[in-house]
Amino acid sequence: MLALMDIRTKSVHTGVNIDKTFNSVITPIYPTSTFYFDEVGKGKGYDYTRSGNPTRAALEANIAALEEGVNCSATATGMAAITAVMFFLKPGDHIIAGDDIYGGTYRLFNAVLKPMGFKFSFINMRDLKAVKDSVGKDTKMIWIETPSNPLLNIVDIAAVVDIAHKKKLLTVADNTFLSPYFQKPLALGVDIVVHSTTKYLNGHSDVVGGAIIYGNKTLQERGRYLVNALGVSQAPYDAWLVLRGVKTLAPRMDVHQANALKVARFLEAHKNVKKVYYPGLKSHPQQGLIKKQMSGFGGMLAFDLNTKKVTLNQLFRKLEYFALAESLGGVESLIETPWFMSHVSMGEAGLKASGITPETVRVSVGIEGAEDLIADLNQALKG
Repeated sequence: MLALMDIRTKSVHTGVNIDKTFNSVITPIYPTSTFYFDEVGKGKGYDYTRSGNPTRAALEANIAALEEGVNCSATATGMAAITAVMFFLKPGDHIIAGDDIYGGTYRLFNAVLKPMGFKFSFINMRDLKAVKDSVGKDTKMIWIETPSNPLLNIVDIAAVVDIAHKKKLLTVADNTFLSPYFQKPLALGVDIVVHSTTKYLNGHSDVVGGAIIYGNKTLQERGRYLVNALGVSQAPYDAWLVLRGVKTLAPRMDVHQANALKVARFLEAHKNVKKVYYPGLKSHPQQGLIKKQMSGFGGMLAFDLNTKKVTLNQLFRKLEYFALAESLGGVESLIETPWFMSHVSMGEAGLKASGITPETVRVSVGIEGAEDLIADLNQALKG
Protein backbone atom coordinates (compact mmCIF):
# COMPACT_ATOMS: atom_id res chain seq x y z
CA MET A 1 0.00 0.00 0.00
CA LEU A 2 1.25 3.49 -0.84
CA ALA A 3 2.36 5.66 2.07
CA LEU A 4 0.31 8.86 2.32
CA MET A 5 2.89 11.63 2.28
CA ASP A 6 1.09 14.80 1.19
CA ILE A 7 -1.05 16.42 3.90
CA ARG A 8 -3.79 17.03 1.31
CA THR A 9 -3.98 13.30 0.65
CA LYS A 10 -3.84 12.43 4.34
CA SER A 11 -6.71 14.77 5.17
CA VAL A 12 -8.97 13.08 2.62
CA HIS A 13 -8.05 9.43 3.06
CA THR A 14 -6.85 8.78 6.62
CA GLY A 15 -9.37 7.06 8.87
CA VAL A 16 -12.17 6.73 6.33
CA ASN A 17 -12.11 3.15 5.04
CA ILE A 18 -13.50 1.37 8.09
CA ASP A 19 -16.84 0.11 6.73
CA LYS A 20 -16.19 -3.47 5.57
CA THR A 21 -19.90 -4.37 5.46
CA PHE A 22 -21.12 -1.97 2.76
CA ASN A 23 -17.84 -0.32 1.60
CA SER A 24 -18.99 3.21 2.36
CA VAL A 25 -16.51 5.80 1.07
CA ILE A 26 -17.51 8.08 3.96
CA THR A 27 -16.82 7.06 7.55
CA PRO A 28 -20.06 5.91 9.22
CA ILE A 29 -21.40 7.44 12.41
CA TYR A 30 -21.67 4.97 15.29
CA PRO A 31 -24.16 6.73 17.58
CA THR A 32 -24.15 4.06 20.25
CA SER A 33 -23.35 4.45 23.92
CA THR A 34 -22.26 0.84 24.39
CA PHE A 35 -21.04 -2.22 22.47
CA TYR A 36 -22.00 -5.84 23.26
CA PHE A 37 -19.52 -8.62 23.92
CA ASP A 38 -19.59 -12.00 22.18
CA GLU A 39 -18.55 -13.46 25.51
CA VAL A 40 -16.79 -12.19 28.61
CA GLY A 41 -13.54 -10.59 27.54
CA LYS A 42 -14.23 -11.00 23.83
CA GLY A 43 -15.60 -8.15 21.71
CA LYS A 44 -14.85 -6.10 18.61
CA GLY A 45 -12.44 -3.63 20.19
CA TYR A 46 -14.92 -1.22 21.77
CA ASP A 47 -16.99 -1.41 24.94
CA TYR A 48 -18.29 2.09 25.80
CA THR A 49 -18.24 5.24 23.70
CA ARG A 50 -16.66 7.44 26.36
CA SER A 51 -13.67 5.11 26.19
CA GLY A 52 -13.63 4.56 22.45
CA ASN A 53 -15.82 4.82 19.37
CA PRO A 54 -15.07 3.88 15.73
CA THR A 55 -16.11 7.27 14.35
CA ARG A 56 -13.99 9.13 16.86
CA ALA A 57 -11.09 6.73 16.29
CA ALA A 58 -11.21 7.54 12.58
CA LEU A 59 -10.95 11.26 13.32
CA GLU A 60 -8.12 10.65 15.79
CA ALA A 61 -6.17 8.67 13.20
CA ASN A 62 -6.68 11.48 10.69
CA ILE A 63 -5.53 14.31 12.95
CA ALA A 64 -2.57 12.29 14.26
CA ALA A 65 -1.46 11.74 10.66
CA LEU A 66 -1.79 15.45 9.81
CA GLU A 67 0.29 16.50 12.84
CA GLU A 68 2.67 13.53 12.41
CA GLY A 69 2.05 12.34 15.97
CA VAL A 70 1.84 8.80 17.32
CA ASN A 71 -1.78 9.13 18.40
CA CYS A 72 -4.57 11.60 19.13
CA SER A 73 -7.47 12.08 21.53
CA ALA A 74 -10.52 13.91 20.19
CA THR A 75 -12.24 15.87 22.95
CA ALA A 76 -15.58 17.57 23.43
CA THR A 77 -14.13 21.09 23.09
CA GLY A 78 -10.80 22.80 22.69
CA MET A 79 -10.88 23.76 26.37
CA ALA A 80 -11.54 20.11 27.24
CA ALA A 81 -8.30 19.24 25.44
CA ILE A 82 -6.38 21.88 27.37
CA THR A 83 -7.95 20.81 30.67
CA ALA A 84 -7.02 17.17 30.09
CA VAL A 85 -3.42 18.10 29.29
CA MET A 86 -3.13 20.06 32.54
CA PHE A 87 -3.95 16.84 34.42
CA PHE A 88 -0.51 15.62 33.40
CA LEU A 89 0.54 17.90 36.27
CA LYS A 90 -0.43 18.32 39.92
CA PRO A 91 -0.98 21.22 42.33
CA GLY A 92 2.33 22.82 43.22
CA ASP A 93 3.73 22.41 39.74
CA HIS A 94 4.83 25.54 37.89
CA ILE A 95 3.87 26.27 34.27
CA ILE A 96 5.37 28.94 32.00
CA ALA A 97 2.98 30.45 29.46
CA GLY A 98 2.83 33.48 27.21
CA ASP A 99 1.23 36.70 28.41
CA ASP A 100 -0.72 36.97 25.13
CA ILE A 101 -2.43 33.56 24.94
CA TYR A 102 -6.10 32.85 24.20
CA GLY A 103 -8.38 34.37 26.83
CA GLY A 104 -10.08 31.06 27.62
CA THR A 105 -6.73 29.39 28.28
CA TYR A 106 -5.67 32.30 30.48
CA ARG A 107 -8.95 32.05 32.42
CA LEU A 108 -8.50 28.30 33.01
CA PHE A 109 -4.91 28.79 34.16
CA ASN A 110 -5.37 31.93 36.24
CA ALA A 111 -8.90 31.67 37.63
CA VAL A 112 -9.41 27.90 37.94
CA LEU A 113 -6.08 26.09 38.28
CA LYS A 114 -4.13 28.76 40.13
CA PRO A 115 -6.52 28.75 43.13
CA MET A 116 -6.12 24.94 43.20
CA GLY A 117 -2.38 25.30 43.77
CA PHE A 118 -0.96 25.30 40.26
CA LYS A 119 1.63 28.05 39.73
CA PHE A 120 1.91 30.10 36.53
CA SER A 121 4.28 32.64 35.04
CA PHE A 122 2.79 34.65 32.16
CA ILE A 123 5.72 36.11 30.26
CA ASN A 124 6.79 37.52 26.92
CA MET A 125 7.80 34.22 25.33
CA ARG A 126 9.52 35.95 22.43
CA ASP A 127 12.19 36.83 25.00
CA LEU A 128 14.15 33.60 25.35
CA LYS A 129 16.10 34.97 28.31
CA ALA A 130 12.80 35.56 30.09
CA VAL A 131 11.85 31.96 29.36
CA LYS A 132 15.14 30.67 30.80
CA ASP A 133 14.92 32.94 33.84
CA SER A 134 11.36 31.77 34.58
CA VAL A 135 12.37 28.12 34.95
CA GLY A 136 12.49 27.12 38.61
CA LYS A 137 12.73 23.96 40.66
CA ASP A 138 8.97 23.40 40.46
CA THR A 139 8.62 24.12 36.73
CA LYS A 140 7.12 21.16 34.87
CA MET A 141 5.67 22.56 31.64
CA ILE A 142 6.08 25.31 29.06
CA TRP A 143 2.87 26.22 27.24
CA ILE A 144 3.46 27.58 23.73
CA GLU A 145 0.89 29.41 21.65
CA THR A 146 2.15 30.62 18.29
CA PRO A 147 1.04 32.68 16.48
CA SER A 148 -0.49 34.22 19.57
CA ASN A 149 -4.13 35.12 19.89
CA PRO A 150 -4.90 37.84 18.86
CA LEU A 151 -1.70 39.79 18.13
CA LEU A 152 0.00 37.14 15.98
CA ASN A 153 3.27 37.22 17.90
CA ILE A 154 5.58 34.34 16.98
CA VAL A 155 7.33 32.15 19.56
CA ASP A 156 10.55 30.37 18.54
CA ILE A 157 9.31 26.82 19.05
CA ALA A 158 12.63 25.01 18.58
CA ALA A 159 14.46 27.41 20.92
CA VAL A 160 11.84 27.07 23.66
CA VAL A 161 11.86 23.29 23.27
CA ASP A 162 15.62 23.30 23.65
CA ILE A 163 15.34 25.23 26.93
CA ALA A 164 12.60 22.91 28.14
CA HIS A 165 14.21 19.61 27.28
CA LYS A 166 17.49 20.56 28.94
CA LYS A 167 15.45 20.85 32.14
CA LYS A 168 13.25 17.83 31.32
CA LEU A 169 10.12 19.97 31.08
CA LEU A 170 7.01 19.02 29.12
CA THR A 171 6.26 21.25 26.13
CA VAL A 172 2.75 21.78 24.78
CA ALA A 173 1.87 23.86 21.71
CA ASP A 174 -1.53 25.21 20.75
CA ASN A 175 -1.51 24.97 16.95
CA THR A 176 -5.09 26.12 16.40
CA PHE A 177 -4.30 29.34 14.50
CA LEU A 178 -2.21 27.78 11.74
CA SER A 179 -3.37 24.15 11.70
CA PRO A 180 -0.96 21.36 10.69
CA TYR A 181 -1.21 22.62 7.13
CA PHE A 182 1.00 25.62 7.94
CA GLN A 183 2.90 24.51 11.06
CA LYS A 184 4.01 21.23 12.67
CA PRO A 185 5.19 21.75 16.27
CA LEU A 186 5.93 18.04 16.84
CA ALA A 187 8.51 18.16 14.06
CA LEU A 188 10.16 21.01 15.97
CA GLY A 189 10.45 18.91 19.12
CA VAL A 190 7.24 19.73 20.99
CA ASP A 191 5.87 16.89 23.12
CA ILE A 192 2.12 17.51 22.81
CA VAL A 193 0.03 19.58 20.38
CA VAL A 194 -3.51 20.76 21.13
CA HIS A 195 -6.22 22.13 18.87
CA SER A 196 -9.61 23.61 19.10
CA THR A 197 -10.98 21.58 16.19
CA THR A 198 -13.96 23.94 16.29
CA LYS A 199 -11.76 26.25 14.27
CA TYR A 200 -9.80 25.44 11.09
CA LEU A 201 -9.78 21.64 11.30
CA ASN A 202 -13.57 21.54 11.14
CA GLY A 203 -13.84 24.87 9.37
CA HIS A 204 -17.61 25.25 9.11
CA SER A 205 -18.70 26.76 12.46
CA ASP A 206 -21.15 23.94 13.08
CA VAL A 207 -19.52 21.91 15.86
CA VAL A 208 -17.20 22.35 18.83
CA GLY A 209 -14.33 20.01 19.53
CA GLY A 210 -10.73 19.64 20.55
CA ALA A 211 -7.75 17.40 19.95
CA ILE A 212 -4.61 16.32 21.79
CA ILE A 213 -1.81 14.90 19.63
CA TYR A 214 0.97 12.98 21.33
CA GLY A 215 4.63 12.95 20.35
CA ASN A 216 5.41 9.57 21.92
CA LYS A 217 3.66 6.47 23.22
CA THR A 218 4.26 7.23 26.90
CA LEU A 219 2.39 10.52 26.57
CA GLN A 220 -0.26 8.78 24.47
CA GLU A 221 -0.97 6.20 27.17
CA ARG A 222 -1.26 8.79 29.91
CA GLY A 223 -3.25 11.23 27.80
CA ARG A 224 -5.80 8.74 26.58
CA TYR A 225 -6.23 7.45 30.13
CA LEU A 226 -6.89 10.99 31.36
CA VAL A 227 -9.38 11.82 28.59
CA ASN A 228 -11.35 8.67 29.41
CA ALA A 229 -11.15 9.17 33.18
CA LEU A 230 -12.19 12.82 32.96
CA GLY A 231 -15.02 12.02 30.56
CA VAL A 232 -14.09 14.74 28.04
CA SER A 233 -14.05 12.67 24.84
CA GLN A 234 -15.94 13.84 21.77
CA ALA A 235 -19.37 12.54 20.81
CA PRO A 236 -19.57 10.38 17.63
CA TYR A 237 -21.66 12.79 15.58
CA ASP A 238 -19.43 15.73 16.49
CA ALA A 239 -16.36 13.67 15.57
CA TRP A 240 -17.98 12.83 12.23
CA LEU A 241 -18.57 16.52 11.51
CA VAL A 242 -14.92 17.37 12.21
CA LEU A 243 -13.77 14.43 10.07
CA ARG A 244 -15.99 15.70 7.26
CA GLY A 245 -14.60 19.22 7.61
CA VAL A 246 -10.94 18.24 7.79
CA LYS A 247 -11.08 16.76 4.29
CA THR A 248 -11.09 20.27 2.83
CA LEU A 249 -8.49 21.69 5.24
CA ALA A 250 -5.82 22.26 2.58
CA PRO A 251 -7.87 24.16 -0.03
CA ARG A 252 -9.62 26.15 2.69
CA MET A 253 -6.36 27.22 4.31
CA ASP A 254 -4.99 28.32 0.95
CA VAL A 255 -8.01 30.58 0.39
CA HIS A 256 -8.06 31.85 4.00
CA GLN A 257 -4.42 32.84 3.63
CA ALA A 258 -4.78 34.47 0.20
CA ASN A 259 -7.75 36.52 1.41
CA ALA A 260 -6.11 37.47 4.70
CA LEU A 261 -3.02 38.78 2.94
CA LYS A 262 -5.11 40.98 0.65
CA VAL A 263 -7.21 42.25 3.55
CA ALA A 264 -4.13 42.90 5.68
CA ARG A 265 -2.47 44.92 2.91
CA PHE A 266 -5.65 46.94 2.44
CA LEU A 267 -5.93 47.67 6.16
CA GLU A 268 -2.26 48.60 6.44
CA ALA A 269 -2.78 51.33 3.85
CA HIS A 270 -6.01 52.69 5.37
CA LYS A 271 -5.85 56.07 7.09
CA ASN A 272 -8.20 54.99 9.92
CA VAL A 273 -6.12 51.97 10.88
CA LYS A 274 -3.18 52.50 13.23
CA LYS A 275 -1.44 49.13 12.97
CA VAL A 276 -2.00 45.71 11.39
CA TYR A 277 -0.83 42.41 12.88
CA TYR A 278 -0.36 39.69 10.27
CA PRO A 279 2.64 37.37 9.70
CA GLY A 280 2.36 37.72 5.93
CA LEU A 281 3.11 41.44 5.99
CA LYS A 282 6.69 42.63 5.57
CA SER A 283 6.03 44.93 8.52
CA HIS A 284 5.77 41.97 10.89
CA PRO A 285 8.98 42.15 12.94
CA GLN A 286 9.68 38.39 13.04
CA GLN A 287 10.12 37.55 9.36
CA GLY A 288 13.15 35.31 9.90
CA LEU A 289 11.38 33.17 12.47
CA ILE A 290 8.21 33.02 10.38
CA LYS A 291 10.17 31.61 7.43
CA LYS A 292 11.99 29.19 9.73
CA GLN A 293 9.05 27.44 11.37
CA MET A 294 5.92 28.24 9.36
CA SER A 295 4.99 27.19 5.84
CA GLY A 296 2.19 29.76 5.65
CA PHE A 297 0.64 32.74 7.41
CA GLY A 298 -2.91 31.59 8.10
CA GLY A 299 -6.23 33.40 7.96
CA MET A 300 -6.14 35.37 11.23
CA LEU A 301 -5.18 39.02 11.56
CA ALA A 302 -5.71 41.89 13.95
CA PHE A 303 -5.54 45.65 13.70
CA ASP A 304 -5.70 48.69 15.92
CA LEU A 305 -8.53 50.98 14.89
CA ASN A 306 -8.23 54.75 15.16
CA THR A 307 -11.32 55.09 17.32
CA LYS A 308 -11.07 58.89 17.19
CA LYS A 309 -12.07 58.56 13.54
CA VAL A 310 -14.28 55.47 13.65
CA THR A 311 -15.71 53.88 16.79
CA LEU A 312 -15.91 50.13 17.22
CA ASN A 313 -19.70 50.20 17.11
CA GLN A 314 -19.68 52.28 13.94
CA LEU A 315 -17.37 49.77 12.30
CA PHE A 316 -19.24 46.69 13.42
CA ARG A 317 -22.70 48.08 12.69
CA LYS A 318 -21.90 48.92 9.06
CA LEU A 319 -20.21 45.64 8.12
CA GLU A 320 -22.27 43.28 5.98
CA TYR A 321 -19.99 40.31 5.30
CA PHE A 322 -18.19 40.20 8.65
CA ALA A 323 -20.29 38.85 11.52
CA LEU A 324 -19.62 40.35 14.95
CA ALA A 325 -18.89 37.09 16.72
CA GLU A 326 -16.30 35.22 18.72
CA SER A 327 -14.62 32.04 17.46
CA LEU A 328 -12.66 31.78 14.24
CA GLY A 329 -11.57 29.49 11.43
CA GLY A 330 -14.91 29.02 9.69
CA VAL A 331 -15.65 29.60 6.03
CA GLU A 332 -17.37 32.88 6.89
CA SER A 333 -15.54 36.02 8.00
CA LEU A 334 -15.85 37.02 11.64
CA ILE A 335 -14.77 40.16 13.49
CA GLU A 336 -14.62 41.03 17.17
CA THR A 337 -12.96 43.11 19.87
CA PRO A 338 -10.75 41.01 22.18
CA TRP A 339 -10.78 43.66 24.93
CA PHE A 340 -14.55 43.39 25.33
CA MET A 341 -15.21 39.89 23.96
CA SER A 342 -12.86 36.93 23.48
CA HIS A 343 -10.19 38.00 25.98
CA VAL A 344 -12.28 39.92 28.54
CA SER A 345 -11.63 37.19 31.15
CA MET A 346 -7.97 38.24 31.27
CA GLY A 347 -8.94 41.39 33.15
CA GLU A 348 -7.56 44.84 32.42
CA ALA A 349 -4.09 44.13 33.82
CA GLY A 350 -3.70 40.95 31.78
CA LEU A 351 -4.97 42.62 28.64
CA LYS A 352 -2.55 45.52 28.98
CA ALA A 353 0.35 43.16 29.66
CA SER A 354 -0.44 41.24 26.48
CA GLY A 355 -0.50 44.37 24.32
CA ILE A 356 -4.24 44.21 23.61
CA THR A 357 -6.02 47.58 23.73
CA PRO A 358 -9.66 48.70 23.53
CA GLU A 359 -8.90 49.61 19.90
CA THR A 360 -7.68 46.12 18.94
CA VAL A 361 -9.89 44.31 16.44
CA ARG A 362 -9.46 40.60 15.63
CA VAL A 363 -10.50 39.30 12.23
CA SER A 364 -11.01 35.73 11.07
CA VAL A 365 -10.89 36.09 7.29
CA GLY A 366 -13.18 33.64 5.54
CA ILE A 367 -13.20 32.17 2.05
CA GLU A 368 -15.52 34.72 0.44
CA GLY A 369 -14.36 36.85 -2.46
CA ALA A 370 -11.47 39.00 -1.25
CA GLU A 371 -12.65 42.06 -3.16
CA ASP A 372 -16.06 41.82 -1.53
CA LEU A 373 -14.47 41.66 1.92
CA ILE A 374 -12.25 44.65 1.17
CA ALA A 375 -15.17 46.66 -0.19
CA ASP A 376 -17.15 45.89 2.97
CA LEU A 377 -14.31 46.99 5.24
CA ASN A 378 -13.73 50.09 3.16
CA GLN A 379 -17.28 51.33 3.49
CA ALA A 380 -17.38 50.54 7.22
CA LEU A 381 -14.07 52.24 7.97
CA LYS A 382 -15.41 55.54 6.68
CA GLY A 383 -17.25 55.87 9.97
